[in-house]
Amino acid sequence: MTRGDLFRVAHPSGDSKKARVFVIVSRGDLIDSAFSTVVCAPVYTERRGLSTEVNVGTTEGLKHDSAILCDALVSLEKTRLTRYVGSLGYDKLTELATALRIALDVEPD
Repeated sequence: MTRGDLFRVAHPSGDSKKARVFVIVSRGDLIDSAFSTVVCAPVYTERRGLSTEVNVGTTEGLKHDSAILCDALVSLEKTRLTRYVGSLGYDKLTELATALRIALDVEPD
């Protein structure tokens, strides 16, 4: 389990869908720690062209063109992340970092 991995989660809390794909956005230290949760961003098939979205698709293991929505971060139990879908490549991880900075209004290093 690493930053940028995508997992399908069954019955996510507060979501009307039976399952949704999430991408892990937590830093590696937290992922590798004994802490039970990680921060994730949901993936939606509807795209709105927001600067806080990262377009993803079949290259990342998905069935449809979709977008990671960095404005809707959630904390998920690591034990729920069992259905691996795929992972983000270097360029998409860079786009994810930019979208997260915009969503959280954090200045770049």
